[in-house]
Amino acid sequence: MPGIIVDGVVTEEIQHEVSSSQNKENLTAPTMAPSMQSEALEMHVEDSGAGEPSIEQLYNNVCEMESSSEGGGSPSRESFGSDGEESRIDSELRHLVAGEMEAMKVIEEEEEKEKGSGSVTNAAPTAGNGTPARPQSSNSSKKKAAKSQLESDASVGPNGKASPEEGESEVSKPGSRVGRRRKANAKSQNGTEDAGLDNPDLGPFLLKHARDLIASDNPRRALKYALRATKSFEKCAGGKPSLNLVMSLHVVAAIHCNMGKYEEAVPVLQRSLEIPVTEEGQEHALAKFSGCMQLGDTYGMLGQIALSLQWYAKGLDIQKQTLGEQDPRVGETCRYLAEAHVQALQLDEAQKLCQMALDIHRDNGQPASLEETADRRLMGLICDTKGDHEAALEHLVMASMAMVANGQETEVASVDCSIGDIYLSLGRYDEAVCAYQKALTVFKTSKGENHATVASVFLRLADLYNKTGKLRESKSYCENALKIYQKPIPGTSLEEIATGLTDVSAIYETMNEHDQALKLLQKALKMYNNSAGQQSTIAGIEAQIGVLHYISGNYGDAYDSFKSAITKLRTCGEKKSAFFGIALNQMGLACVQRYSINEAAELFEEARTVLEQEYGPYHADTLGVYSNLAGTYDAMGRLDEAIEILEYVVEMREEKLGTANPDVDDEKRRLAELLKEAGRGRSRKAKSLENLLGTNPYTVGKRTTVAA
Repeated sequence: MPGIIVDGVVTEEIQHEVSSSQNKENLTAPTMAPSMQSEALEMHVEDSGAGEPSIEQLYNNVCEMESSSEGGGSPSRESFGSDGEESRIDSELRHLVAGEMEAMKVIEEEEEKEKGSGSVTNAAPTAGNGTPARPQSSNSSKKKAAKSQLESDASVGPNGKASPEEGESEVSKPGSRVGRRRKANAKSQNGTEDAGLDNPDLGPFLLKHARDLIASDNPRRALKYALRATKSFEKCAGGKPSLNLVMSLHVVAAIHCNMGKYEEAVPVLQRSLEIPVTEEGQEHALAKFSGCMQLGDTYGMLGQIALSLQWYAKGLDIQKQTLGEQDPRVGETCRYLAEAHVQALQLDEAQKLCQMALDIHRDNGQPASLEETADRRLMGLICDTKGDHEAALEHLVMASMAMVANGQETEVASVDCSIGDIYLSLGRYDEAVCAYQKALTVFKTSKGENHATVASVFLRLADLYNKTGKLRESKSYCENALKIYQKPIPGTSLEEIATGLTDVSAIYETMNEHDQALKLLQKALKMYNNSAGQQSTIAGIEAQIGVLHYISGNYGDAYDSFKSAITKLRTCGEKKSAFFGIALNQMGLACVQRYSINEAAELFEEARTVLEQEYGPYHADTLGVYSNLAGTYDAMGRLDEAIEILEYVVEMREEKLGTANPDVDDEKRRLAELLKEAGRGRSRKAKSLENLLGTNPYTVGKRTTVAA
């Protein structure tokens, strides 16, 4: 069957299996009479000229045949059979063509209703592609009447009941058919919309058209076709597990995500996971695996990291059970999950998964394969983030050598940037400069001097020179990067620009140029435009804006920024992260400056709980929150609780920093004032000789109790 042309997009031909089965049936069907053949040929030449007939033309031909029989103008009508029954060829042709045309008609009518065309106007009618339609002739009106007859006669009899025999007996009474159609439409609109959905060829046709519309950047219309394809697959499945239905649900969810409606994609994907039966074979299991991974991606875009990782883990388990734990595809999934754990700052789990991927690819592939190289790059990033810079350098050097052997010069430049970062962390500044300059030369040659990757190398050099005290060189590189970000080349994503502006802002902040840093952060915030999939990133920018407002003395603006950031972090499921605890502490400080002491105490208490869990009671950030909470309790008149907390802080700081440290002196002075006010002396616990000689004698179980 020739390709179908719809809205300028040529779809694929109907599947070979369906065509072959229809051809076999056609071989056994009665032969078409010569008079009918000549009549069909004349109509084909009249409607389509010398080109291939389209679906619409074939449908019109069928309707023309039927309308000619109504007026008695076709002497060959009796040749289909002595009892007037249609031939199998005519029935199959009408079933296929009318189903697809009716589906497209329903979708186009829905689009017209959405455009608000509720009332009849004198505007010129338009075709489905938005171009003015040609005036309808009497012949085309007859085709439409025949088409409406196909819809009504197949389902509704003269008494409003399904009766094909009675419908056929009324063929020569167009008036009664119109009456029945109106009665059917008044009774149920869904009956017309669902017409032809049981056609097994309709679902693939609509789904293919939906994918073409996604590629042509028309997601709203693609969604209509995908939803109708889902209905068709569901009706054809008859309650049995259908992989076609699962596939269509995945497409519907992908379109929702494409439109930014991630919440609507979640129930669609959850429904798709209920259909496959893993016991029925590998295809069902892999369909379920695909649904789990897509659902994990969707939760990740919503910022619900815990749920995202949970569904990723379920997908990995299904894939292992289906393909085996040593399959290379399992290795790819392990690396994918490791990247997700890195983004969630769960570095131990990320390292474990990345090592699994590295072992699988090393055992199954050639030495220095592309898969192993990708694993080593990720492992280098993980080790660097964990502070194991030597191990990170080893992995990245091996990855770089493999890429050189495979001729991946541009990718080698990216690895050189990572190697430069590690040299910077190790304090090997000259080697870091060489690595950065080498990458910069490659990026300028391969991508152009105004590419965003060139700007990212400028920022690395700016950070290096800022840390070595060469502020003039650092500022020069910052300005070079800003020139690229302010006039980006086509194809640069807004997210990439916003990230660059945030990095420049951080360097300006260390130079005490707070106004310039604040302006850049506000520009970056506008670029994200409160995107649903970037809530965690937006919260980080808002928190940094709050810090700059606080430094500048704008405590009201600082409070508002911190409050917005904390609300987003609570929503996206990061209530247990260390960053969340630090943000709570900063908001508490803003509350103190605004004299909201009770609210400050609540924030410090919550921050203490989070940081104790994430960092432990001896971490500097945790001790800082203890100190802030003690000061707040003092302001609230809860003197005993303040003294108890401050005694613990002084004891810990003396152990970690020594008694001569300025921070310890400040805490001791505050404690002495509180004790004097309370009229009591400092309580010191007796220490055994073993504890005094130990490097870290206190464990969590022996720590002084902190008041809640």
